[in-house]
Amino acid sequence: MPSIYDAIQDDHDTHRKLLDQIADTSGDSEERRKAWKTFYEDVKSHAAAEEETFYSKLMNKTWGQDAARHSVHEHQQLDDIMEELNEKDMSSPGWLQRFETLKHDYEHHMDEEEEDVFSRAKEVFDAGEDEAFGDRFLKRKKEERGLIEEKREDSLED
Repeated sequence: MPSIYDAIQDDHDTHRKLLDQIADTSGDSEERRKAWKTFYEDVKSHAAAEEETFYSKLMNKTWGQDAARHSVHEHQQLDDIMEELNEKDMSSPGWLQRFETLKHDYEHHMDEEEEDVFSRAKEVFDAGEDEAFGDRFLKRKKEERGLIEEKREDSLED
């Protein structure tokens, strides 16, 4: 069972690869659509699980409140860009420009979490809690992924 840090780091590694993969595609190609769908759904479920497990625990400390609020705010900004990208034509230059903004902002967010927030979080999480919170994170992420799939199925039925 991974620690909370390893679980988040593993997702970040996957997200970085997907961002690069999407950046290497062009137009409204099957490759871009598939990579985007994977990225979109994984980031949405990751962010929700991270907020409900990792950041909720950090709220116990005064400094953690600021770190959590900052990261949750960044999640919202990234989510807004992702929703905007969902509405745009993938073959338009505007899509790629907006995607580059998302890529830059999300890479900054991941770096900030890994370099700053993780080290400070180790003051809040007891060594024995790392794996328990890692397990909670993964379970919550799976639940969120199911909700995304349900929502997609409902929209296909309409």
